[in-house]
Amino acid sequence: MTVVSISMPDELLDRIDEFADEHGYTGRSEVFREAGRNLLGEFEDKKLEDRDLMGVVTVLFSYENTTVEERMMHLRHEYDGLVTSNVHNHVGDHYCMELFILEGNLEDISTFVGKIRATQDTLTVDYSVIPVDEVGPLTTS
Repeated sequence: MTVVSISMPDELLDRIDEFADEHGYTGRSEVFREAGRNLLGEFEDKKLEDRDLMGVVTVLFSYENTTVEERMMHLRHEYDGLVTSNVHNHVGDHYCMELFILEGNLEDISTFVGKIRATQDTLTVDYSVIPVDEVGPLTTS
């Protein structure tokens, strides 16, 4: 097996080690292998291919970090045809949240989420995707 070296803040590594201990992993390598498999498999769900999808992406970052906010603005404009709505909100005294509502296909949504995740200094990125045709009427007649 190939050995890979990665850089991360000490706090994150401590959390990963605690997670491994609490959940019975044999070590941090096992945690990273599972995380990698999960990340790569997220958008490989066959039931989502060739369908119109809705997605929600939530990004949390530090209020002081204007480069993240600027990157979010650029992605919003770059993916104008995919992003149907975008909300910027302040959370507590030190954080900002960007919420993106998307409509499109799996490839476009996957690319957008990947670019969000690749943005340096984001604290969390969370998302959900569902097929539009699975959404029924909100009321019955």
